[in-house]
Amino acid sequence: MVRLLVGVVVVYLVVAGLATVFQRQLIHLPDTAPPAAPPDIEEVRLETADELELVGWFLAHDRPVSTVLVTPGNAGNRALRLPLARGLAARGHAVLLLEHRGYGGNPGSPSEAGLAADALAAREHLENRSDVAADRIVHLGESLGSAVAVGLSADREPLAVVLRSPFPALVDVARRQLPFLPVGLLLRDRFATLDHLGDVAAPVLVVAGERDGTVPLELSRAVASTAGAELLVVEEADHNDRALLDGDRYLDAVDAFIRSHLGPGS
Repeated sequence: MVRLLVGVVVVYLVVAGLATVFQRQLIHLPDTAPPAAPPDIEEVRLETADELELVGWFLAHDRPVSTVLVTPGNAGNRALRLPLARGLAARGHAVLLLEHRGYGGNPGSPSEAGLAADALAAREHLENRSDVAADRIVHLGESLGSAVAVGLSADREPLAVVLRSPFPALVDVARRQLPFLPVGLLLRDRFATLDHLGDVAAPVLVVAGERDGTVPLELSRAVASTAGAELLVVEEADHNDRALLDGDRYLDAVDAFIRSHLGPGS
């Protein structure tokens, strides 16, 4: 019995050690291949404060209602979000698809500080474009990218903020995925949305899936409640369902939310 207990403890410590060492590889699941830009997409280059050059995609619009900066979730690359960009463009918005470091052929390795620097570089790129109205920039964050969007919004105020499948802090998600590990002690990157939400002055829309198995609905509800945000619950939708990637109900709600916060006469 003693040997069995020792064996269990050793296995547990090994698992905990591996989870600690490789946690960023568990959090970030990039498609590292650089996708080819379609003919109607402008490939832009973003310079980060730590001197990385990142490639992103910009989808222009002749007379944009707003320009939406998309901070993506933890998997795939920008090609996965092209239908989202096209759906927003069809509703009158220009879109910048940010591609984080380590994703889609970009240099570097993702981390919380790195993703924040990437988002700031994307925002500064938009502020320097002649075809973008700085007072009509919207931040849209997906899942892990929702924490990035909130951090950016606390630093650079947007017209509005859209958070798809947000969570109060990454530890809340990790506890549900790895309930047998002391993730609160092990996590290096916190992605603590609620820590920055009080500094966001812009209106917030939260979109969540009713059957989200990755970021449970109650976590997104907690973010919406803290932010005093509008909340759209997409019925029957799981985390990676098309309804939460580029579904009409989702995009119609985003479009209506942005338009409702434009100034008089816009």
